Amino acid sequence: MAQKTDGIGRRRFLGAAAAVSGASALGGATTALATPAQAADVPTTATTATTFGPVAVTPKDQRYRDLVRGMNQRYIGSPESVHLIGSTGQIPAIVEKAVAENKRITVRSGGHCLEDFVFNPEVQVVLDVSLLNQVYYDATRRAFVVETGAQLLDVYEKLYPVWGVTVPGGICYSVGAGGHVSGGGWGLLCRQLGLIIDYLYAVEVVVVGADGKARTVVATSDSNDPNRDLWWAHTGGGGGNFGVITRYWFRTPGATGTDPTALLPKPPAEVYLSAVSWKWSDMDAASFRTLVTNYASFFAANSGPTSPYNALASFLVLPHKSNGQIAMVTQVDATVPDARALHDNYLAAINNGLGVTQGALTRDVGEFRSMAQLAEPRRLPWLEATRYLGPTNVDLTDPTLRQDYKSSYMRAGFPARHVEVMYKHLTRTDFANPRASVTLSSYGGRVNTVAPAATAYPHRESVFKMMWMSLWSDAADDAANETWNQQFYEELYADTGGVPVPNTVTDGCYVNYPDRDLSDPARNTSTTPWHGLYYKGNYARLQQIKKTYDPRNVFRHRQSIQLPS
Repeated sequence: MAQKTDGIGRRRFLGAAAAVSGASALGGATTALATPAQAADVPTTATTATTFGPVAVTPKDQRYRDLVRGMNQRYIGSPESVHLIGSTGQIPAIVEKAVAENKRITVRSGGHCLEDFVFNPEVQVVLDVSLLNQVYYDATRRAFVVETGAQLLDVYEKLYPVWGVTVPGGICYSVGAGGHVSGGGWGLLCRQLGLIIDYLYAVEVVVVGADGKARTVVATSDSNDPNRDLWWAHTGGGGGNFGVITRYWFRTPGATGTDPTALLPKPPAEVYLSAVSWKWSDMDAASFRTLVTNYASFFAANSGPTSPYNALASFLVLPHKSNGQIAMVTQVDATVPDARALHDNYLAAINNGLGVTQGALTRDVGEFRSMAQLAEPRRLPWLEATRYLGPTNVDLTDPTLRQDYKSSYMRAGFPARHVEVMYKHLTRTDFANPRASVTLSSYGGRVNTVAPAATAYPHRESVFKMMWMSLWSDAADDAANETWNQQFYEELYADTGGVPVPNTVTDGCYVNYPDRDLSDPARNTSTTPWHGLYYKGNYARLQQIKKTYDPRNVFRHRQSIQLPS
């Protein structure tokens, strides 16, 4: 999907765009797989029939309205048909027919695309892969299969109880794997374990050749795989670009043996989880500056590859003053040495010189619901904490919400002017929305141990990420919320053309939080195009892969990878 994916973790899962991606001719013979219904060592073929599908739903069907929308209620589609997919083998015929009839195709996995990349007036055929949602071990490839419709919480609840392992994905429970992974998904374990794409071994994609024929490709990270470029494109190249992604295979790079419990990392057995707040009424410009600077400075100083604080992840949520509270949610691996001291020292560093009393989080702030019971850190089993945090995300559980997002990566602490602009827009009196916010999310650590060109995801030098988010329910408020986001964002980055161009301070934008304004020359007046913000120096290679695996540009949206001119 398009991306949010991941995220918080979304988006954050787009995640974002749908489970669309790219590939080439079939990568070898049909692979033997162990499905969930079988023992892990009993193979079946990748073409095993499922019990349904494909199911075509048209506007006359009462199910239609449920199938032409995602999480963001600003974008509701009107396609001629939505096809519910039950197996990879059902996809080529649908795609070939749409191509022959010159109809626009998009793909939906979890429905978390933050922009109109999946549902817009030009789209005529939607492939819905949300029911391709199985998670199982493939003994032949010695890797774990996650189908692209699987929601993140379902992935964790299968991998961990059965095999004691996990992948470091996002906390948004209902984000689909399709867009989350393809955009380079991240989550609370990323500083300790890296990104989910750092464990991606293979991807299965249905692609369309120059002749209009669809074929299924399995591309791996193996150095001798002729389709390796297609695997690389799915390590952060974003959804909706190359074809229809149907499955991912995950395995720790360099892992040996056939014991599945040793082929992916184990999460912490237990974590400390806390949620604190500061009252906006106690904040002035000086205390706000201290709080935000303390957060930025902490992660700028503690994001090296061996920092003990890589066991810690934290969100600082800065809502509009009308909310009443500023929030911070923190998780620490409780099994590392001096874990509780790491947590307490971190909170002390954030409060240093603040002069404002810390209290409980008693209001919904940003993506989090009130969590007053976590004013003091609680030690919880990891999966229990993960189950708890996921549904606290208010924009995942309210079907009325209209939304607008922006993002940036930070490589260093804030320049003084940045903090002044943040305070100005968060305390504006001509705009009031308690659900409008900017969230600072910790990054760095193991994420930054991978070279920027080793995967398609290039932001390997950042220490924290920013996400602008406005949530509202009335269409009459669209303009006010979008304008607030635009004015805030563009003034913050006024020195670099209204966008966070890659430099020594900022490092571009997260493709899983897609933002159509980045490709609007009236809003992005820099010399860095939208694709330079998302992909930096990796874009030219992505274009060549697009030419190889989607030469007809079948899979496209407002900000899809462009064919090389």
